[in-house]
Amino acid sequence: MSKKEDKSLIVGLDIGTSKVVVIVGEVDMDGAIEVVGVGSHPSRGLKKGVVVNIESTVQSIQHALSEAECMAGCRIHSAYTGISGSHIRGLNSHGVTAIKSQEVTPEDVERVIEAARVVAIPADQKILHILPQEFIIDHQEGIQDPVGMSGVRLEARVHIVTGAVSAAQNIVKCVQRCGLEVDDIILQQLASSRAVLNPDEKELGVCLLDLGGGTSDLAVFTHGAISHTSVIPIAGDQVTNDIAVAFRTPTQSAEEIKIRQACCLKHLTGPDERIDVASVGDRAARSFSRYDLAEVVEPRYAEFFEFAQKELQRSGFENLIAAGIVLTGGSAKMEGVVELAEDVFHMPVRLGLPHDVTGMEELVRNPAYATAVGLLLFGNENRPLRVGPISRAGRKGLWTRMKSWFQGNF
Repeated sequence: MSKKEDKSLIVGLDIGTSKVVVIVGEVDMDGAIEVVGVGSHPSRGLKKGVVVNIESTVQSIQHALSEAECMAGCRIHSAYTGISGSHIRGLNSHGVTAIKSQEVTPEDVERVIEAARVVAIPADQKILHILPQEFIIDHQEGIQDPVGMSGVRLEARVHIVTGAVSAAQNIVKCVQRCGLEVDDIILQQLASSRAVLNPDEKELGVCLLDLGGGTSDLAVFTHGAISHTSVIPIAGDQVTNDIAVAFRTPTQSAEEIKIRQACCLKHLTGPDERIDVASVGDRAARSFSRYDLAEVVEPRYAEFFEFAQKELQRSGFENLIAAGIVLTGGSAKMEGVVELAEDVFHMPVRLGLPHDVTGMEELVRNPAYATAVGLLLFGNENRPLRVGPISRAGRKGLWTRMKSWFQGNF
């Protein structure tokens, strides 16, 4: 038995297009999370957020898992796992029910949520999340917690997130192949928003843009609740490919150049700043200026932000996000990204770093770990019992729910 196995542990598993991250958190009596282990490994089996090679994905998860277990000094048995990809859909819905005893009970809330979830969705999609936005009692709007309030008519406005059944099944299959079970599947931008946004921003109106390797995940919050979600199928991998083609260098070399040398704005670089670029095959390495590199990178990042701006305009929430844009994700770490985003969006932009966890802050205070930290926080706040990932009692109920999710028995 490992010394940490009798403590309350929680695990976040971010299976991304460019990397797999495992973060282990220890939950104290007050519900605060201390990070005790982190594992990261390049991801080889996903494309645009969706599993395309199970064996390669399993190997990537196993490497990250072993690293996290070694650092934390524990054996991991289950994890909260993120999901993304262009198959994700979000829609707003509305439900109405009568209040049975003139005072709202938890059963009334369940019934009005059930009424709101009765929407037509494609046969290959299932509901991932039903996120309450507000409740209305007898035309009184803006109620966050209606339980105990008096009235005769209860309404609920909710945001429903759906995803492809096959995509979720493949994620679960990969996790199980690594000897783990899935505590729950959580939308990645929902997890990231929990890690990097603050309540004031959500109340005022804010857009989170999570720039990953295969997808750019967008979430809009207004009046403290989530109002819109979407996935844009372009992200950092396109930048890597542009660098590889423009400088005729292997993809791995292009990725390293992007991470260490690239800049989003040409005017922040100078022609005297030189970088060595490996050539394909046995050819000798060549030297280019950072200005040349920025000329390749800047148009692609501008395109990312223009796509996001069009999505905001399409959603109708562009004029309701007074707090502006929050960028996070591994592709948001590049020099000049905030300044370029402000030029495109014409509103305040900041870089979102994970918060609300302690331990290893110099490591996890990184936008690349926003989703994994958010999975910890989201899972900790929504699990029914404060038990560690080694507990079989809590896991049985969650896995039963997962199986019913796949079978469509909501």
